[in-house]
Amino acid sequence: MKFRLCLALLSALVLVTLRAEDPKTTNKEPKKMDKVIKTDDDWRKKLTPEQYAVTRHAATESPFGAAYEAFNAQGEGTYYCVCCGAELFTSKEKFHSGCGWPSFYDASKAKNVAEHVDDSHGMRRVETVCKRCDAHLGHVFEGEGYKTPTDRRFCINAAALLFVPKGGAAPKLEPLGSEKVEAAKAAVKKAAGE
Repeated sequence: MKFRLCLALLSALVLVTLRAEDPKTTNKEPKKMDKVIKTDDDWRKKLTPEQYAVTRHAATESPFGAAYEAFNAQGEGTYYCVCCGAELFTSKEKFHSGCGWPSFYDASKAKNVAEHVDDSHGMRRVETVCKRCDAHLGHVFEGEGYKTPTDRRFCINAAALLFVPKGGAAPKLEPLGSEKVEAAKAAVKKAAGE
């Protein structure tokens, strides 16, 4: 029975660790957890239902909604991930595209926005996610003809963003890894007699 429990815990730990690893890394040595990891219940407690649906399940908020109107009214400042507090965009990269969602022509210099090919809904797009917690942010489109320095449009769900006006305090970053993962590691070691 102990062997089965140990094997089950080890399997779960391996799956969590593999999910957190960066696939572009070629280094074969074990890698420190570099993602914010929370349970679904933890995310639900932290986020509003709309934020949860958008960031954790890649939903899309309605265009031209109240959050979009609030975005348009915001002045200088910085946009952070609503899930983990990572810096994503600044008002310097913001522009009005008329699409109904917040638009930016580039991510901030903090470089916390990752891009992945998204073949869902019968089309090929490029999804944008937060590098620290894998929150779905929206999509990025190229070559649409906007007169911006990059000819790119980051079409971002307002529900995924936390705005802090210029001079305001940045949100506290969520810790990397998870206490639950560390507890699972300790349980595996204990079951293995280490």
